[in-house]
Amino acid sequence: MNIILVGYGKMGKAIEEIAVKKGHTISLKVDINNADELNATNAAKADVAIEFTGPHSAFDNVMKCLELGLPVVCGSTGWLDRYEEAKQYCEAKNGTLVYASNYSIGVNLFFEVNKQLAKLMSQHPDYNVFMEEIHHTQKKDAPSGTAITLAEQIMASMPQKQKWVNELSTDPSVLSIVSERIDPAPGTHKVKYTSAIDDIEIIHTAHNRAGFAGGAVLAAEYASKHKGIWSMKDVLGL
Repeated sequence: MNIILVGYGKMGKAIEEIAVKKGHTISLKVDINNADELNATNAAKADVAIEFTGPHSAFDNVMKCLELGLPVVCGSTGWLDRYEEAKQYCEAKNGTLVYASNYSIGVNLFFEVNKQLAKLMSQHPDYNVFMEEIHHTQKKDAPSGTAITLAEQIMASMPQKQKWVNELSTDPSVLSIVSERIDPAPGTHKVKYTSAIDDIEIIHTAHNRAGFAGGAVLAAEYASKHKGIWSMKDVLGL
């Protein structure tokens, strides 16, 4: 594949390394200094774009790729208030959009474990649930997109949790998410059920960015061959 990287920070560089090892070509690297190069001429030479920037630029980048007829894999978080708009535009353009809050294969397996555990724990109201997440200090959004996904999965099975908040709370209707920013942590997510008798917890800890980058390349391979709107659940066949 010929890949356009939209965003060339730490994740972009990690994606480049894995993509090249797998025999793909990075045809263009787009950052704030050459944004005008994301154009029809360069899009015509590419099979897919992988977008990892930030919450303030992701939506515009995704829409630009879709406008250019370029399948796009987006890993930026913090912009989901406009995700439905992007989906509608993708459908109108008969385009391809893959979005995930986390492209790590391990995290996506963790999502499935989280959903199953929440279903089991919903039958045991003596347990309260809360979450913790740790990322590096350069991560701009809190809680992480992964933490929000985990929280939404829990609330889907536990209707007594009516919303999540990014702080500790004693309100039983609230799911607390505690966020820490510590270097050089690539990412840790913990879901903990606690009672007077015992605790049950599940934890995913990333050791480096390779898992996220590898999953993003896998998603790009999928996006280059499939029209429509997809998630990592589709990519992994979960």
